[in-house]
Parts: sequence; structure tokens; C-alpha cells
Amino acid sequence: MVEHSSLDTMFLSKYCPSSSSSSSSSSSSSTSSSDREKRLLRALRGSLGKKYPQKSGEVLSAQYGINLLLVGIALMLALAYRGPSASEETVLSFLTALMLVQLIWMVCYMVRRERRRSVPPERDAHAATSWIRGGLTMLALLSLIMDAFRIGSFVGYQACVSIMLGVYPVVHALHTVSQVHFLWFHIKDVIKRYETCERFGVIHAVFTNLLLWSNGVMTEAEHALNDHKRRLSALGYFNFTVEPEEPTCNCTTSACSMFSSSLYYLCPFNIEYHIFVSALLFVMWKNIGRTLDHQTNQKRVPAGGSCLLLGPVLGLLALASSITVLIIYIIHVEESVEAREAAISMFYSFGIVILACMSVAGALGLLIYRVEDWPMDTTPNPARTLDAKLLLGSSVGSWLLCWCSVVAVGGAQSYPSYRWSNLAYALLLVLEKCVQNLFVIESLYRRRREPGECPTHSTTAHEIFSVTASMAPPYDGIVNHAFESPDKHRDVLESSKTDKHTYDKKTKDVSLAVGHGAQDTPSRKRQVLKNIAIFLFMCNISLWILPAFGCRPQFDNGLEEASFGFSIWSTVLNFALPMSLFYRMHSVASLFEVFRKI
Repeated sequence: MVEHSSLDTMFLSKYCPSSSSSSSSSSSSSTSSSDREKRLLRALRGSLGKKYPQKSGEVLSAQYGINLLLVGIALMLALAYRGPSASEETVLSFLTALMLVQLIWMVCYMVRRERRRSVPPERDAHAATSWIRGGLTMLALLSLIMDAFRIGSFVGYQACVSIMLGVYPVVHALHTVSQVHFLWFHIKDVIKRYETCERFGVIHAVFTNLLLWSNGVMTEAEHALNDHKRRLSALGYFNFTVEPEEPTCNCTTSACSMFSSSLYYLCPFNIEYHIFVSALLFVMWKNIGRTLDHQTNQKRVPAGGSCLLLGPVLGLLALASSITVLIIYIIHVEESVEAREAAISMFYSFGIVILACMSVAGALGLLIYRVEDWPMDTTPNPARTLDAKLLLGSSVGSWLLCWCSVVAVGGAQSYPSYRWSNLAYALLLVLEKCVQNLFVIESLYRRRREPGECPTHSTTAHEIFSVTASMAPPYDGIVNHAFESPDKHRDVLESSKTDKHTYDKKTKDVSLAVGHGAQDTPSRKRQVLKNIAIFLFMCNISLWILPAFGCRPQFDNGLEEASFGFSIWSTVLNFALPMSLFYRMHSVASLFEVFRKI
């Protein structure tokens, strides 16, 4: 029986091949389909395991940060209305909790980095330069002095104020010290581990600093508005009831008034500190999971040897003039109506002169870029992209104020002495910011030509692109000389060596000429650009000092207030002035970067 069945099997295999092939093909097809399904499942699992969490983590963390910001803004608006839904203690408790959460995350991050010290992270060379971190350290020191004054004020009034007024500055000081340490040692890190968790931590730090900035802006705006109301009441225009800013109880120390008055002179530095830190942390958030190009992730050595004389001298003259205008304005704006109008006219005259000079300087810089035709720097750089967007975005505040002033002057019923100077100042401010934005952004996206790099349309290297026999490279490929005579073969080899020597000499001469031209041409124009950058740097500091320390004719001239009403114009100023202040300080940082890059 066994032999018979085996013979039958052999017979079927030999004479019925279709049956065996069909069975084998069906089995192979089932195997290939199962392999295909496994590959598809593996690819899907890899997609879900890598790409999906990376994008979803970015989107989810951004939504978390935005909602965190909106919750804080809602509390601050309720506090500004003085309603029963939110008090100062509520806002300070919320901000304190946010700072404590950020402190916990920073400590955990630094502990993880310390444990993996043997595996250093990738670092973005463009994220935050040492001079930016040095400037932020100076602002942080001034913020710490402000926290000390707050603690001193709390000690004097502790009998009648909430305990949160003492806890908040202590936590803020600890937060400031820890954050400065984090900025110096970890802000350049490109995070590749625990990406989703770290995204939430970094974005929490970004929006915590934005909320601290918003709180400082609203506190400073309330103080400026109360001063404006006091001046209007003293001049008899309105009869405002200004709530006292200090507690009603007596201070137990003699320095309480000094603490309270000094807080508002230190508040602008604290505001700028938090907005700059949030920008740097945002760049760190954008760098999470980023793959760096190690060829472009290199610091360029700043060029030296430039003659700087005219730019610093004119910049220091503008700075000294702005401080003089600030002192005169603050003294005379609270005196009689004539003295007040004279102070406002003086401010607008100074503004017209300095804005005209800045516009001319920026236009000259743009003209040099057009003539010199420096190559574009197209390497990916999140910090530079953010700088350009922040410049354009923060310009909106000043432009809104300018066009409101134009509308107010055009429909004004009164004719003060500064009416037309206000119009000229507003129009020049729009022009100056347009020109300066173009100059700064173009400077950030330009780079110096390398020594061996030929210009885009240069005449020194025209021979390189001319098709001539003298510049054509010799044929140095594989030639079959099997059917040639030995004498002819020897002549060909000698001719090839001679041609190659001549070609190498010519190309060397041309490359030296190109390199010499690239080194020699831009030196004097680069000196002019450096002087322009340092002049604009000093002018932006001057224009930041004036509104930061109380020189705000938009409150005092009365033209815009008569056109838009007190409440609407106050709302516009509370929105636009902080953006204008941030624009000037951000322009200072960007122009210093331009100065180092040129």
C-alpha cells in the first residue's frame, strides 16, 4: 500500500505538473501577501511612532501655551477692571505657580543633562550669542534689584497687605537666577531625547515669561495712566478720581516711599528682560528634534580693523540729546499750559531731526548693499527668522499710533503750536521704521564674500566663462594608443604634460586675481556700514529711553484724545506703547548683531 501510494504521487508529480505548480503558486502568493502586510504594518507603526508624536507634540504644546497665556490675560483684564472676580493676590498666585512649575522643569532638565555629561548634545551656534546673554544678565540684575525693593516695601506694609506680595518677589528672584543659569549653559541645546515632554516644558517657560511681561506692562501702563489723570486734574481739564497706589496703612520703615517710586524706574528693564527671554526660549522650542547641518552651523569670525568714528560720535550726541529732552520734558509738562506746549513741541522737533537722520542712514546702507551685491546667506537659522518676524510684528504698534495721529491732526478743531510737527513726526516715524526694517533684515540675510568666491557680476573673472582654447582644460582621459607608433605616442604624452602645466598656471593666476578683488573691494564700504549700524544702534537706545521713563506726548498733546475719546485712546496706547518699546530694544539687539556680522 505504501509503495503504491508513493508511485501514485510520483506519477502525479511527473504527469500532472499543473496541480503541483498551482499549489506552490498559491502558497507563494499567500507568503508574499503576508510579507506585504507585515511591511505595511511595520511602516505604519514606524510612522505612528516617529512622525506623528513629533508633530502632535509640537501642536499640542503650542495649544497648551496659548491657552495658558489666555488664562493669564483674562485674570489680568479682570484685575484691571477692579471687579470681584480677580484680585491682585489671585494674579500673583497664578504667576507664582507658573514660575514654580518652570523651576521644577529646569531643574529636572539640568539633572538629566548632568547624568548624560559623557554624551554632549548638539548645539545651535546661532541660537544666542554671548553678548545677548550678557545683556540679559544685566537686565536680570536690575530685575533682582526691583525684587529687593518689592520685598522691602512688603516688610514696611506687611500689617495690611497680603502675604502673596512678599512671596511673589522671592519666587521671582529665585526664578530669575535659575533662568539666567539655564540661558548661559543650555539655551543652545538641540533636544533629541524626550522630545514631547521637553516641548511642553520649553513652551511653558516661553509663555510664563510672556505672562510676566504682560503683568509688568499692565502695571506700568496703569501707573502712567494715573500720572496722566493727575496732570489733567491739576490743569483743570477733567476731575478724575485717582486711586492711591500705596496701601492705606502706615509704613513701619522710612524707605517705603523710596521703594515705591524706584519700582517704576526699574520696571522697563524687567519688562524687556522677560520678553527677550521668551524669544530665546521660543528659538530653543523650534530647535527641538531639528537636524543640524554641521557645515553651516559654524560661527563666523567678526571682521575687525574698521575705522569707527562718525557713527559712535553722532550716536552719543543723539543719546545725550535724548536724555536732555527727557529731563526738560518731565519738568515742564506738569507746569503751565504754555510750558507744557513748549515741552511737547521740543519733543517733536527732536524726534523729527533724529528720525530724518536715521532714515537717511538706513537708505544709504541699502544703497551700499545694492551697489556691492553681497551674496545672500540662505542657511536655515530659526533665530534669524524670528528676529525678522519680531521686527515686522512689533512695528504694528508704532504704525497704529502714527496713523491715529495723522487722522487726529487732519480732523483737529484746535490749533496748538505742535499740530503740524506732530503730523511730520508721525509720517517720518512710519518711513523710518520701514527703512530700518529693510536695512536690518537685509543685513541679517547678507554675508561677506569669501576670499575665493567670485562676485555675481564681476569683470575680474570674465576669462573663466569665456570659451577659448587657451583656457580649455587639456584632455586627460583614457586614450587607446595601441594602433599608434611609439614616436607618435611619445609626442602626445609630452604635449599633454605641457598643456596641463600651462592650464594650471592660468587658472592659478585667475583665482588669485578673483581672491584679491574680493578682499580689496568691500573694505571702505564695510566701514560705512559699520558706522551706520552703530549710529542706528545708539539712536534706537535714545528712542527707547524717552517713552520708557515717562516722555509720552501721546498722552499729553490732547489731539488724539479729542478725536478718539479718553477710553479708546487709552486702550490704544496701552496696546501700542509696549510694542513700540519692544521694537526699539529688539532693534538694538538686531543692529548689534548686524554690526558684528558686517
